[in-house]
Amino acid sequence: MIWTNWARTASATPVRQVHPATEDELSDAVRRAVREGHTVRAVGAGHSFSAAAATDGVQLDLDRLNALHRVERDPDTGNALVTVGAGIPLYQLNRVLAERGLAMQNLGDIDRQTIAGAVSTGTHGTGAQFGGIASRVRALTVVGPDGEVTRCSPTENHDLFEASRLGLGATGVLSTVTVEAVPAFDLHAVEDVQPVDRVLEELDHLVDRSDHFEFFWFPTARKVQTLTNTRVEARADAGGPVGVGRRTRRAAAAVRTFIDDEVLSNVGLELTNRTATAFPAVTPALNSFAAQALRPRTYTAPSYEVLCNRRRVRFRETEYAVPRAIAADVLKEIDGWLRRSGENVPFPLEIRFAPAEDAWLSTAYGRETAYVAVQQYWRLPYARYFDAAEQIFTAVGGRPHWGKMHSRDVEYLARQYPRMADFQRARAAADPDGVFTNPYTRRVFG
Repeated sequence: MIWTNWARTASATPVRQVHPATEDELSDAVRRAVREGHTVRAVGAGHSFSAAAATDGVQLDLDRLNALHRVERDPDTGNALVTVGAGIPLYQLNRVLAERGLAMQNLGDIDRQTIAGAVSTGTHGTGAQFGGIASRVRALTVVGPDGEVTRCSPTENHDLFEASRLGLGATGVLSTVTVEAVPAFDLHAVEDVQPVDRVLEELDHLVDRSDHFEFFWFPTARKVQTLTNTRVEARADAGGPVGVGRRTRRAAAAVRTFIDDEVLSNVGLELTNRTATAFPAVTPALNSFAAQALRPRTYTAPSYEVLCNRRRVRFRETEYAVPRAIAADVLKEIDGWLRRSGENVPFPLEIRFAPAEDAWLSTAYGRETAYVAVQQYWRLPYARYFDAAEQIFTAVGGRPHWGKMHSRDVEYLARQYPRMADFQRARAAADPDGVFTNPYTRRVFG
């Protein structure tokens, strides 16, 4: 069989693919692979743009490890500690939490990934006070190269925990993940169209006054779409039986979502990109029109419905984390290159924000961060654009997203991550024979 990721940027021919349904089956699959001399890589939904999951050894698809195991109460914070199978998709986890009056503190832009894939690659959302998904992990169980299952947490097998909660599966295969959830909440969403110069000038104010702020910028357009989401208490009718009033509101919300997120964001974006592909000369006009056509809207909905979107238009992406203080300068440089080069790019940049984090390999480790996602429609060339963006990012010490396309290697990355040596030691102790390696992990970790 040939495995291909969603973006069609990575493919592989594993010797076999296994779908373990229990932890014992997962352990047995690892032991058998080692006996036969194969490497092992776990795969989730295939939403990484990098080749993180590619292998010519044994590929373990965790899709059947998707059960809710338990919900406990954290005695220190009072929040819920929710343990789930590592293969549960985020959209399913969101529903499981909502049914219990809970929610993730923050989420990324899409919810198709598995929880294991999301934490292992550093999936993040936006919000100056709210870190990525790995920052909410409180415990893990890891299946090592001998098939043994080890539980780890900040107080139990600490180094294995740090290297596993964000480490591309290089220490073993995650079996269960325990995340800290918070009481369910709604978000009041305000989507607007604003001049790019004003947004860049007022960036700190826009980020700091908001719970979750981000914006989309179509290349060379002079207006951007801003998304400002404010946390509010969940409506009293958010749970329990679905009454007539709630059904009516949900139906209206579904119509609005279909028009805005499907017709405009997906169908419209696909048509725009197909047109730009066929007629490159019209791309600047299309980008300007797209920026103007985005209509302001305001609504309130459960947090996971606001934060997560369906992205049906296929694209390629590189994303770098840069110091937040210089985000505007970085964006101006990218804009300048696009104007000088005339590169045909009908896909918007996405800019998000995060607080400093403490996970060893978090792209936001030790610094307030701006994430700049550089994206290109999958039918168009991307190499020159991504290379130019990488030069701008690396000149300021940017850190590439572990699950996105980039060309950096361990020599560069070791200079950007103060705890890289600690990670490498923990990885070597957990997997001394390199069972959980592939070309990508060898490039970025050595």
